[in-house]
Amino acid sequence: MSQSHSPVPSPSIITPDSSALINRRGIISTLGLATTALFAGSMNASAGWFGSDDNDIPVVKVKTTGSTTSKPSQQVGGFDQEWVRLEGRNLTNYVNYIRSLKLKNISAQDVILAHAKERGGVWNRLPPRQYWTRMGYTLRVVDRISSEMKIPVKEIVSAYRTPTYNARCRGAKSNSWHQANLAVDVSFDTSARNVTKATRSLRDRGLFKGGVGSYSSFTHIDTRGENVNW
Repeated sequence: MSQSHSPVPSPSIITPDSSALINRRGIISTLGLATTALFAGSMNASAGWFGSDDNDIPVVKVKTTGSTTSKPSQQVGGFDQEWVRLEGRNLTNYVNYIRSLKLKNISAQDVILAHAKERGGVWNRLPPRQYWTRMGYTLRVVDRISSEMKIPVKEIVSAYRTPTYNARCRGAKSNSWHQANLAVDVSFDTSARNVTKATRSLRDRGLFKGGVGSYSSFTHIDTRGENVNW
């Protein structure tokens, strides 16, 4: 997984800008040296990638439930007041950042709900500000997948996780990409098997480079810079 890959020469790749490239020092302090090797490969794979025309992307046909996507709601709220106090002004700023991405199928509420969770007395938190643009990259991938399948996003089950919160998530790895704000667990209004198949098809045809994990009720998608399946 640490082997570097050359960028895919496709105009359809969704790519981060230079500010979204991974900060080595921040990763060392958050995840440790073992995970840093993985991120170094991701940096090499991502170097030189550029954005593209939204209309020039791979198309995949999947069996749908008859649903169609619609513009996401602009309403944000309903979070536990203790969590809101912990986040303070950071919450408003992060909502504004997510809205600035102008996603077609994902609302700021969808993203924030994935963070406003508590396990074993530990609240999850919004990501550190220097990590924000990484999630923008991954969310654009999810947004494209929803558009191409013509199926709404049902739930962002998990996005960024603090190391302490991550340790309380059943089955989560200590070097989880969620801690770097590069991964989402997402469910759509169709079977997770359909989503996983469509995501891998789009990825393998040039939409992005990253990991796709298949689970019974959701699909894991990350943008680590090299293709991995499980």
